[in-house]
Amino acid sequence: MTVPVFLAEPDDLARPEFVFGGQEGRHAAAVRRLRAGERLDLTDGAGTVAECVVRDAGRDSLRVEVLRRYEVAPPRPRLVVVQGLPKGDRGELAVEMMTEAGVDVIVPWSAARCVTQWKGERAAKSLGRWRSTAREAGKQSRRFLLPEVTEPATTSRVATLLSAAALGVVLHEEAATPLSALPLPADGDIVVVVGPEGGVAEEELAAFREAGAVTALLGPTVLRTSTAGVAAAAVLQSRTGRW
Repeated sequence: MTVPVFLAEPDDLARPEFVFGGQEGRHAAAVRRLRAGERLDLTDGAGTVAECVVRDAGRDSLRVEVLRRYEVAPPRPRLVVVQGLPKGDRGELAVEMMTEAGVDVIVPWSAARCVTQWKGERAAKSLGRWRSTAREAGKQSRRFLLPEVTEPATTSRVATLLSAAALGVVLHEEAATPLSALPLPADGDIVVVVGPEGGVAEEELAAFREAGAVTALLGPTVLRTSTAGVAAAAVLQSRTGRW
């Protein structure tokens, strides 16, 4: 059985022994019911890892000893997915799958053809759900570098990300070149744009091309926006040697 992963404060991870409490410690003690002698890994989500053993278990906390501490280097090249906002809860599904697949940055994009639009209080709640989903999926998949879920981006902001990328790609059903055939950089950012259910509008595509992006075909079938990002990530992860 794999060792469970929980998030901890950086200051605690630097100590040889400490009481692991708070919401995460409570979950480990009361829900996972870890007991003395059992192993767990603690991380700050930014690459610091402490391999620990439980020395004593309370009702809502654990006293743990750090057996080994190490740092996980960020993978290269960095994979950024710009995700057009899907309908309903399919956004959280997309975030969950992309987190499990190792995407480094997820950018919510309010595209012109998005049925869902984040505005006002709804925007804050929706972004909070995406970030919570990434956090939980990261722990479940034993990620020690949690993905960044950025603030919602406008089309202009996406164009800026593409212009600064080592490679900018817009997934498009009419592209002539498959994603699997594009030459890939060894470093820098690979930014992949996934359009919403209605697709990428012509004016958006023109702006992205002007920013230096290329279009690519993901495959012969049409994927939903909530699954296209993870499929693209799988192709790129294997081709860059990250998998």
